[in-house]
Amino acid sequence: MLEYAELHCLSNFTFLRGASHPEELVKRAQELGYRALALTDECSLAGVVRAHVAAQKHHLPLIIGSEFSLADGPKLVLLATSRYGYRSLTRLVTQARSTTPKGQYRLVTDDMTHEALTDCLVLILCSLESTPSHTCADYYRTLEQSTGWLSELLPNRVWIGVEQLINGQDSQHLEQLRNVSTRTRVPLVASGDVHMHTRTRQRLQDTLNAIRLGITVPQAGHLLYVNAERHLRSLQLLERMYPADILSETTVIAEQCSFSLDEIRYQYPDKFCPDHLNPTVYLRHLVEKGMHQRWPNAVSETIKKQIQHELSLIEELNYEAYFLTVYDIVRFARSRNIFCQGRGSAANSVVCFCLGITEVDPARMEILFERFISRERNEPPDIDVDFEHERREEVMQYVYRKYGREHAALTAAVVTYRPRSAIRDVGKALGLSLDQVDRLARNISWGDDENDPPASARSWLQLQKYFDFHSTRTGQRDHRIPSSSITTHRRISHLPGASL
Repeated sequence: MLEYAELHCLSNFTFLRGASHPEELVKRAQELGYRALALTDECSLAGVVRAHVAAQKHHLPLIIGSEFSLADGPKLVLLATSRYGYRSLTRLVTQARSTTPKGQYRLVTDDMTHEALTDCLVLILCSLESTPSHTCADYYRTLEQSTGWLSELLPNRVWIGVEQLINGQDSQHLEQLRNVSTRTRVPLVASGDVHMHTRTRQRLQDTLNAIRLGITVPQAGHLLYVNAERHLRSLQLLERMYPADILSETTVIAEQCSFSLDEIRYQYPDKFCPDHLNPTVYLRHLVEKGMHQRWPNAVSETIKKQIQHELSLIEELNYEAYFLTVYDIVRFARSRNIFCQGRGSAANSVVCFCLGITEVDPARMEILFERFISRERNEPPDIDVDFEHERREEVMQYVYRKYGREHAALTAAVVTYRPRSAIRDVGKALGLSLDQVDRLARNISWGDDENDPPASARSWLQLQKYFDFHSTRTGQRDHRIPSSSITTHRRISHLPGASL
């Protein structure tokens, strides 16, 4: 029986390209009987957590990777085989994003070093769709050169990706790729350039592409994909489209990619302890000092017992360094008279109160420390600290100075479409006038329940009527004129707009 692993798959975290959520892709791959699925969003790992959770639920091995288009070279998919390979991917994404304007990235062939690609496997992606026929020979010569230097750089870790998309060139393309493979001794492997979990998302994918290009769907024409083959295909269909040796190579690669996000553990800095003390002793010393400052007259037995309970659990779970890191930042802010305040579940901690992180006296309230840290949850605590807006930058610069810019960064936010903005962009992509788009968008109110939104439903129904009218009026029913691009606002709402 055929075993197949999809090694090139984009989700909607590749903004305005992917038309399916990571969870949908994982679920569909499991239903089709895939051996594994690689999530390879473009210069991003933002979707892998959702994919990991879904993969555990559906018992499907998940391969973590990313797609990169080199500014002076080929398009590549890099797959992590281990925790060190995952580190290589995160560093490449950081490097590529940090030197360009927001939303862009840049990597060149010189960035593809042996060290940069530690524990990564490489697929060289090959597509003729945008290549004029008279330059095909040049394309294959360039591909052979790229394959040669990559295989020398990473022996036995490079494959040529074959993507059969029923575009009229598949047979000739495969023959040329076999010639390149023979001359370079780099094996071929099947991949699907997947953008959606089922072909029914093609109309949505066309709409997203038009939004990305800043034109309408009819204007996009041949800038859109010629068919709906960039979906997760059945094993029976794959067997008819690919030679057996190219399909079986996918499982050879999948077996080498054993990394899981479950292997990752928090590693906290250790620059805050005096040389003669370890984190456990130092934290206890600071807590006892703070305890006497908070209760200078006397400390009740209840408070002492609670402190001992918290410190014991913190030591058991090895969270001392985390508390000391937050303490150090708060200490700096207070030393500069920068107003700050811990909030949330941290207010349930006497240790946080003694360290000066929170200002809620636990002696005056019923506290439940397990809301903050729990042995059963087996996850680190979350201490939220607010700093006064006008001087927040001083705190950030202190963190950068202390730990170095290589070890400190702002957390990324994933921006998502909301129903109103989604309707505006879809309406423009479908050629509606600004008045029509505004009229539809105004039907959305902030009070609508997004799981059952009556106003949203009316707006989408009006869009549906427009699609049907346009198709009937023009007589065009192909994929470039959507007749039912969106059936529910949830298909486009929450599509990520920015990611790592």
